[in-house]
Amino acid sequence: MILTLVAALLVAAVPISAWADARSPRIVALGDSLTSGHGIGTDRAYPAVLQERLTQAGFHYAVVNSGVSRDTSAGALRRLEPALDGDVRVLIVALGANDGLRGVPIAQLRSNLAAIIGTAQARGISVILCGMETLPIHGWDYTIQFHRVYRELADTYGVPLVPFILLNVIGNPDMMQRDRVHPSASGARAIADNIWPYLKAILEHAA
Repeated sequence: MILTLVAALLVAAVPISAWADARSPRIVALGDSLTSGHGIGTDRAYPAVLQERLTQAGFHYAVVNSGVSRDTSAGALRRLEPALDGDVRVLIVALGANDGLRGVPIAQLRSNLAAIIGTAQARGISVILCGMETLPIHGWDYTIQFHRVYRELADTYGVPLVPFILLNVIGNPDMMQRDRVHPSASGARAIADNIWPYLKAILEHAA
């Protein structure tokens, strides 16, 4: 009973972009603070920018921001069921930054991401996997294996891979907030630019 109530509250708390009708088929962005809009707000985070792109392109979908700051792949897996409630057509998986920082074992990261992708695909939901990189704070071998996980999963499950979600963002002071960790509003738009071609291709194929 308690778990059911918590799940219902989580679904109610997930923001759907104001530009879209809540009854529209959904695109869920599952992620951490890079998705949630830490420091800039959900209205300027990359899921909101993707909603703008969709509207401009004439696609009638509602983008759901299911990003939680500090979340790991394990945390996202635990909240996956309520995130997939409703008429979800596409799941954008943008996870791993916090796993890398915490040194989560590669096998665990792979298992969590695989479970997320597999669960979505079993429901007929298309998946976009966003690649992430990690600094060699846990050794170069860890960093290399971390990098390989995303390509291996994309190949195994036949899903499109955004090579690196922070491409042209990380290290650019105009794209990052003062903490040098989270994207600014401009950085969020750049992230959306990185994801948009893959999302557009899926929606065009489904039309």
